[in-house]
Amino acid sequence: MTGDTLPDAALIVVATAGEATRLTDLTARVVVSGVGPVAAALATQRALLEQPAGLVISAGIGGAYPGSGLNPGDLAVSSEIIHADLGAWDGDMWLELDALGLSVRSDGQQGIRFAVWDGAEEAARRADAPFGPLLTLSSVTGSALQAAALTARHPGALTEGMEGAGVAHAALVAGVPVVEVRGVSNPVGPRDRSAWRLGEALAATRRGVQAVLEELAAT
Repeated sequence: MTGDTLPDAALIVVATAGEATRLTDLTARVVVSGVGPVAAALATQRALLEQPAGLVISAGIGGAYPGSGLNPGDLAVSSEIIHADLGAWDGDMWLELDALGLSVRSDGQQGIRFAVWDGAEEAARRADAPFGPLLTLSSVTGSALQAAALTARHPGALTEGMEGAGVAHAALVAGVPVVEVRGVSNPVGPRDRSAWRLGEALAATRRGVQAVLEELAAT
């Protein structure tokens, strides 16, 4: 799905068609990847091979971590994108890949963290949104204990999604900058569908994408 695009315009990657429907009128390509980091990486790679982009935006709804100060309907913009569930358990101790001498990356850099586009912080200011680490997991966190453990490992984490790190990895390999925006649909923790605010989260996601596109156009 596309709007009127230029060759160096942004590529927006979302997990679901429902997220895409709020964005297809924007001046950018919109690709629906499917759920999870692998699907997101493959879709991003294919889209960039089909047509170059000046920026990749991983966009969608997600949960907000305890202590983030975010509520349903709020927006978060990434200062870094973290593949938070890649590592190993040693008894009750969690070991990240760098502690194991391993990396998700193929460029010689260790770790599970992906740097974001230089304009991301200014885009967050435009949107009046918090700017901080956004986590990617392959499964949705379902307890307060799990949520607390993740935020202890990643201080300042704002939101949880399932695609950002996959999109970021594919963009890194292609040499294209990346940013992630998440509209908050629910708190991370016990699964309470009655507390979800999908409409407000989708509206916040659009607001974040618009701010990124405005900042991209201004640079």
